[in-house]
Amino acid sequence: MNLRLMAARIIDDVTNGCSLLDVLSSSLTSLKDARDRAFVQAVCYGVCRFYSRLDVVLSQLLKKPMKAKDSIVHALLCVGLYQLMDMRVPPHAAVDETVKAADKLNQPWARGLVNAILREYLRHKAKIDETIQADPESEYAHPLWWISSIKKVWPAHWQAILQANNAYPPFALRVNQRRMTREQYLEKLQASELTAHIISETQMGIILDSPMAVETLPGFSAGEVSVQDGAAQLAAELLDVHAGQRVLDACAAPGGKLTHILEREAHLAACIAIEKEAARMSSIKENLTRLQLQAQCICDDAGEVKGWWDGQLFDRILLDAPCSASGVIRRHPDIKLLRQPQDIGAMAKQQARLLESLWPLLKPGGMLVYATCSIFPEENVGVMQAFLAAHPEAQEEPILAEWGVMCEVGRQILPGMCEMDGFYYARVKKSN
Repeated sequence: MNLRLMAARIIDDVTNGCSLLDVLSSSLTSLKDARDRAFVQAVCYGVCRFYSRLDVVLSQLLKKPMKAKDSIVHALLCVGLYQLMDMRVPPHAAVDETVKAADKLNQPWARGLVNAILREYLRHKAKIDETIQADPESEYAHPLWWISSIKKVWPAHWQAILQANNAYPPFALRVNQRRMTREQYLEKLQASELTAHIISETQMGIILDSPMAVETLPGFSAGEVSVQDGAAQLAAELLDVHAGQRVLDACAAPGGKLTHILEREAHLAACIAIEKEAARMSSIKENLTRLQLQAQCICDDAGEVKGWWDGQLFDRILLDAPCSASGVIRRHPDIKLLRQPQDIGAMAKQQARLLESLWPLLKPGGMLVYATCSIFPEENVGVMQAFLAAHPEAQEEPILAEWGVMCEVGRQILPGMCEMDGFYYARVKKSN
């Protein structure tokens, strides 16, 4: 298998609406060599991260736009350009191997085009690299609608957000407090000659200075630590669970917040996890098994309460609502290719539906934590303001913290703040 061609096919699938993680996972199983898998993954993530920039460069190099039916050739050209612009692959190797990939497309003209475009870029690299900085899509490596939307809602932060989106995410971990303290795990890392530092905004979070395969992480298989961004770790802390309480984690996959709740409180009366997608339920169960924790897992739509609820009220509800994922682009760069402007309003409607469905399940005096990994106010503050206006028995429980930006309701972490992903949190209590 030609690795460049494999990467191009994956990118082609993503540009046609598929999730990078899903396509990549199924494709990499055919590669036995870890170095080959790492190369394909690096290329695919890089092309998605800088797709807008690569597309601008191609528009300058191509005499006419490529036809939709030739999208695989366009993807292969992006793969070739990314190697030349951002990877340490020797230019001659990048060109030669990408041209060989074109040979396998059964389109005789593709070889000549790929060879010509890549060599043209090398000949005029300095000039092209200079001119593309004048194009906002290229400079910031985001579609124009993303740039204008973020500039509108975060006028003081928009450039920092776009730059953070294009950065490589930190390797963040959550220490299992049932097993050891954060300081004890840091000592364990040091004994393995691994350096790390704490995420001071969290109680159990640390960042490993250099990423590594999770399987080789000290104590991972024994359940001593989990991979989880610092912002995501705040959910369980804000939920503030106590012994004897009934807790609901709606939209629970992949299970990071659920397991954190269980690590923090071993004596809950019940902990129920709802996940709509059966394929994602397996990740919840895998995390529970590795950490030796238990929860009642139900595969259903959290908003269709009659299908799964037993009639008993909850003391705590975590609604980690489906959203645009605009705050986690640095971890999932394909979001820039997959999302469309109309998606934001559609997500807000879905979030409001879930809130309305789950609110009656909360006990008087209980608390609901609303969370998204979005940075768009329409999905966050806007949803919560409308909800509070419609429910006089719902009262905001202010989040007193130094992280993020205080909003009219809740707090917003922007990508890169405190080395965290972009997350929004709001807490609402039900009056007695």
